[in-house]
Amino acid sequence: MRKIILTVIATIFFGVGFHFTANACTNYLITKGASADGSTMISYSADSHVLYGELYHWPAGIWPEGTMMDVVEWDSGKYLGKIKQARQTYNVVGNINEYQLAIGETTFTGLEILESQEGSLIDYGSLIYITLQRAKTAREAIKVFHELTSTYGYHSTGESFSIADPNEVWILEMIGKGNGYKGAVWVARMVPDGYVSAHANQARITTFPLADGKISVTEKDFDKFMKNSAITTIYSNDVITFAREKGLFKGEDKNFSFSDTYNPVDFGGARFCEMRVWTMFNRVTTGMDQYFDYVKGKIRHDDKLANGDVNENRYATNRMPLWIKPDKKVKLEDMFEFMRDHLQGTELDMSKDFGAEPFGLPIRWRPLTWEVDGVTYCHERVTVTQQTGFSFIAQMRSWLPNPIGGILWFGVDDASCSIYMPMYCSITKAPYSIERGHGAMMTWSDDAAFWVFNQVSNFAYTRWNIIYPEILEKIHNYEQEFIINTSTIDTKALALFKENPESAINYLTDYSTRLGDKVTDDWRHFYRYLFMKYMDGNKKTPIDGEMNPKVEWPGYPEKWRRKVVEETGDQFKVIE
Repeated sequence: MRKIILTVIATIFFGVGFHFTANACTNYLITKGASADGSTMISYSADSHVLYGELYHWPAGIWPEGTMMDVVEWDSGKYLGKIKQARQTYNVVGNINEYQLAIGETTFTGLEILESQEGSLIDYGSLIYITLQRAKTAREAIKVFHELTSTYGYHSTGESFSIADPNEVWILEMIGKGNGYKGAVWVARMVPDGYVSAHANQARITTFPLADGKISVTEKDFDKFMKNSAITTIYSNDVITFAREKGLFKGEDKNFSFSDTYNPVDFGGARFCEMRVWTMFNRVTTGMDQYFDYVKGKIRHDDKLANGDVNENRYATNRMPLWIKPDKKVKLEDMFEFMRDHLQGTELDMSKDFGAEPFGLPIRWRPLTWEVDGVTYCHERVTVTQQTGFSFIAQMRSWLPNPIGGILWFGVDDASCSIYMPMYCSITKAPYSIERGHGAMMTWSDDAAFWVFNQVSNFAYTRWNIIYPEILEKIHNYEQEFIINTSTIDTKALALFKENPESAINYLTDYSTRLGDKVTDDWRHFYRYLFMKYMDGNKKTPIDGEMNPKVEWPGYPEKWRRKVVEETGDQFKVIE
């Protein structure tokens, strides 16, 4: 009997709870009215020191009645059990399916008392990939989320999900109920058209419109939710009553905040997580300075809420909004750069402080927090990070047929050194260089994109301000070429689609797979070029007609040299 086995991908390092821990994953969400071309977009960085970067693929299928499928926890590889297979499943490429449905996530962990649910079968990773195989729209995905977790139990901690199709973008936040219960409590909100949102390992849905049957309903009205586009909020029926039962909330229902109840923001939640939300918001609109103290970890708990009611639950009162309206439309290229942010242009620019010396490296080696004389300090945890396994920007375009309209702009390793390559949502296989199982975290492969890109990035870490500009220029050249070529590829695919949809899918598969493998091959040669040019602290430039290149010694910047003198005095002084 045919079955799908959700194999282990790798262990993802995650968490915010009430501890200063390293946090993983960042999502940015763009609605149709907020994007320059009318597409919807969500981004995702799968950040982990042990996550291997590869492109997952599940082919579409028709399954015999009674087929069961194995569920294996995405993080750990632990076998959880069997669930009933859907009669029909859809083609899935990474985190997008053939109907242009895309899903990303960030883990916020939440209250420890809710972390364990014995006998549960659906972890957050399986929830994403099973749903992508079973749902066509964002609203369908929300329904499948609820059906899977309520039927089989929820096996993970708190999660924020980005769920988007060509027309709608949603945030859904969920946390399990703990032992003795089944399933999860959750809230889903649609981002208003023309707005952008984000989440990064800190729950962000606070108060929300209570069920009125017009714009907000509970899970009991899923039928109405599926048919009525005016409904922009849906939540589990017991999300508030469960909080009361656990002694987590008191007061009027209208003041209930999902985030402040199930994942109260602390220093780590603000500084390490909300800061990443702020960086994107700050790039697209003015006025975000008012929240800078908050994201630096200075959290207020005023006696009264914004509506004037008493703050009975001691909620944070200086938090950022869930979404904002950008001053200008967001382009695909902007999304690429959002994923490469290291707080440049702010007082916390990671390329400027002492930790970046001597070569302006905006990377900090873990652990995230450290102590000196009993005092705890921290590094910044920004969007771009060295431990990224893979990242993507999912772009959904409503004006094209689904197999052509959806593109997963996919890259492996550190986003600052990654090239986002267009993987169309209908392709029937992944490029060999990023195919699942081609290499692993402790298995080297010379033609695996993950290892090829890591060679370049880790070499750049040695002298960032000297080597990286050349890398970034090359990245931009590739990405601009891909963006320009997309219209041509779309046109050819569309012509084929009108005559024979299968021919169009074959054409797109050939394009994406060839491109992915070519980029990897080019990057392997690029690494060799960089190594020759910059090895041994030199910078070499070929001279036409001569055997030997011009050699420069960039040395160390003056700022660093002065610090050496301050630290060592006359130790290295040249005596005349």
